[in-house]
Amino acid sequence: MSNLRFGSLTLPSRWILSPLAGYTTLPFRLAIRELGGLGLATTDLVNARALVRASRKTMELIDTTPVDRPLAIQLYGADAGEMSEAARWLENYGASVVDINMGCPVHKVTRGGGGSAMMCDATGSINLVRRVVEAVKIPVTVKMRLGWDDDNWSAPFLSREFEQAGVAAVIIHGRTRAQGFGGAVNLDGIRAVVDAVERIPVVGNGDVRSIADAARMRAETGCHAVSIGRGALLNPWIFAQLCQWEETGKPGESPSYHQRLDFMHKHFHLLVRQRGERFGCLTFRKVANWYCRVLKPGREVQQKLIRLDFIADFDDIVQRLCDQGPPLHYNPAEVAIAVPSGPISHW
Repeated sequence: MSNLRFGSLTLPSRWILSPLAGYTTLPFRLAIRELGGLGLATTDLVNARALVRASRKTMELIDTTPVDRPLAIQLYGADAGEMSEAARWLENYGASVVDINMGCPVHKVTRGGGGSAMMCDATGSINLVRRVVEAVKIPVTVKMRLGWDDDNWSAPFLSREFEQAGVAAVIIHGRTRAQGFGGAVNLDGIRAVVDAVERIPVVGNGDVRSIADAARMRAETGCHAVSIGRGALLNPWIFAQLCQWEETGKPGESPSYHQRLDFMHKHFHLLVRQRGERFGCLTFRKVANWYCRVLKPGREVQQKLIRLDFIADFDDIVQRLCDQGPPLHYNPAEVAIAVPSGPISHW
């Protein structure tokens, strides 16, 4: 595999973990990294103003360790001065990449002119991106959608302008803001961005749930890398599988039921190590349903996990599932991935 570079940074692979609000936290990233194959991980999006003010919640969002590298920290905001100051702060903090969010469709982000609303102000956005690039020495990337709606595909034009402004890469979610997360990803739209730039890598994003999806994304768009979100929640091994597939033509064996239990156990205990028993359990409740989709432990166990309060209860559940083994007709490949509803959903 040829080395993929974001400016001065060489990535270990072309397979990237997308930011998912509330899911791709430090414990999940660390657990994923242990499986291998990950080229770059990205934090949840962070408000530039809140970062500069060092708000407690924001500091939790960017919590990291030296082994959590390379790491992109994703910023949003509409004020070029605040974004530049926040980028400098992140550089000093040790971030590998500053990723400017221009794709988030959530109202609380777009109402202030951030996220995908930036695609409606080309002049202001180009100026903001240039200011951020000039403020730091580490690579700056931009994540965006195809445009605000199907009548306004601004991503190809903006990508070309951002390349001139000095960004190291662009990440394209192949939907418009108006689509939210509905409908299908438009691979032709991502291809249009690839064709629009001259040198920088383009990362394709959206609806990659399997090796076949990633291969199709690469083949039909010509993108240099692929960013995966929901697909990694259901199959944390996807990055290692993609690397093996790229090298040998085969993804290797699928993870076993007990390997999945081990991963859930590791993820949970990393959460507890980071946040303590009470908040570790509360945080795990949010991801419990993802594990239940694959493990299919039954309603009784699912209800216990989404109401979890104590480490001992979790460990008892895992031991019980381990002793029982997989349910009848267990086939995680058949699990459907839920899609957030509408453009104002969390993703």
